[in-house]
Amino acid sequence: MLSRVVVVLSAVVAIALAGHQLIPALGGFTPVMESLLPWLGLAVPVLLAGHVLARSRLASAAALVPGLVWAVMFGSTLFRTPPGGPSDLAVGTVNVGVRNSASGEAVRMIAKDLDLLAAQELTSGGPAAKQLNKMFKYHYPVSTVGLWSRYPISETRPLDVGLGWPRALRAVVTTPKGKVTVYVMHLASARPGATTSRDASLAAARKLVDDDSSKRILLLGDLNTATTDRGMRGLTPPLTDAQSAAGDGFGFTWPSEFPITRPDHILYRGMTATKAGVAPATGSDHRAAVASLRF
Repeated sequence: MLSRVVVVLSAVVAIALAGHQLIPALGGFTPVMESLLPWLGLAVPVLLAGHVLARSRLASAAALVPGLVWAVMFGSTLFRTPPGGPSDLAVGTVNVGVRNSASGEAVRMIAKDLDLLAAQELTSGGPAAKQLNKMFKYHYPVSTVGLWSRYPISETRPLDVGLGWPRALRAVVTTPKGKVTVYVMHLASARPGATTSRDASLAAARKLVDDDSSKRILLLGDLNTATTDRGMRGLTPPLTDAQSAAGDGFGFTWPSEFPITRPDHILYRGMTATKAGVAPATGSDHRAAVASLRF
């Protein structure tokens, strides 16, 4: 009996890993499961322990299958080496936390080595905005999102990504190596059984990117969409994920105390990522995503 249980569960885990994109959305439950997809690997040691108790060759073979599938899908992520080399732009994005009284300290530590920082869940005149205004000469806040830059910002406009109010922005940053079109976004939340608004805001973001002929594009923000969520297929491609291209590990950013998924992203076009990672954000329930890019 135990042998059959191990075989069945091994098949379920392997199918969930390899075929997750073929599973119906089930009202939004499957995309949320996909957000935690790498953690299905924790089932493998349990299944291996089960095969030991079952003392069955069939169970032994079955228990190895999800482990091999996981290794093929995510093994390279654990052992990836960032390409490194010179970079022309250091960028970051952080959800500072709307109730975070220490948001000023959070952004101070994150932004000190950056050329651009995007922030979400800002409060007008709050500690995060005040601190960033001291650190950067140029800035463009819109509602609860904002962009701070060491280089001039122009062609600014607020954006509504399907939420009924502006929670995104577009700006052009003129760096010493050329112009970069920057989008800062905070997309709708996704919860089990409730991803409709998030999916609509993702579609709005994709249309903005498709309609933009800029040579270089950066999309920074809390997209409420994990790297492994099927929703990211709408943005990567045409954009490239800095963490997937040049990061060390999975780069989980939420929740901050023990991150299990990555809703915060640095996506780009027309540049090359040289390194990417995660930085702590004092008092926020998110960690920051940071990356360096070469033109």
